[in-house]
Amino acid sequence: MNVLLDHFSAFRDGFIGTLEITVISTVLACVLGTVIAGFRVSPVPPLRFFGTAWVTILRNTPLTLLFLVATFVVPEIFFPGMSPFLLASLALGFYTSSFICEAIRSGIGTVPLGQAEAARSLGLSFSQTLRMIVLPQATRTVIAPLSSIIIALTKNSAIAGAFSVTELFGWQKAMSDLGYGIIPIFIWVAIGYLIITFAISGIFRLVESRMEVAR
Repeated sequence: MNVLLDHFSAFRDGFIGTLEITVISTVLACVLGTVIAGFRVSPVPPLRFFGTAWVTILRNTPLTLLFLVATFVVPEIFFPGMSPFLLASLALGFYTSSFICEAIRSGIGTVPLGQAEAARSLGLSFSQTLRMIVLPQATRTVIAPLSSIIIALTKNSAIAGAFSVTELFGWQKAMSDLGYGIIPIFIWVAIGYLIITFAISGIFRLVESRMEVAR
């Protein structure tokens, strides 16, 4: 208990940092994942190729390596002076977008083909069909997988602590360096992560129940 009481402000900053990187990375991953999923089912071959390459490369690249590239390569070539927090958010968001893409693509596969054909017969373009007909139905079938992916993103954010980002795991390292016992430190870190992941689960359960009623 002493480790928390003596360093509560640092713990609070770490918790808020984890929450912030989770929210920003989630928004980025969801937007990119949805766009790339559209590319994956697009009738345009170059878009399908790009979507396939995006998913294949990011899903098969270790997340730590992406953090290394984002932290040490990207600022040297593209965005000098960008904060470690934003770089970590980009790495985590890009990585997770490949998993969200595949979840959404699997949901698209559950929508009857006849609905897309009917939309095209009414004169809707591919993008209009995807946006107005297919994606609203596909989203309902992938709520549970998306919940698991976002929870995994939250836990993956711990890697950011090794790259000068203020978050819970970084607090753990700082407290260990000060000589506090490892067990109470990990207990408080685990409680912090559990609060965030339980909140995510609750939000997705609420969304799922609302969509079941709409169905």
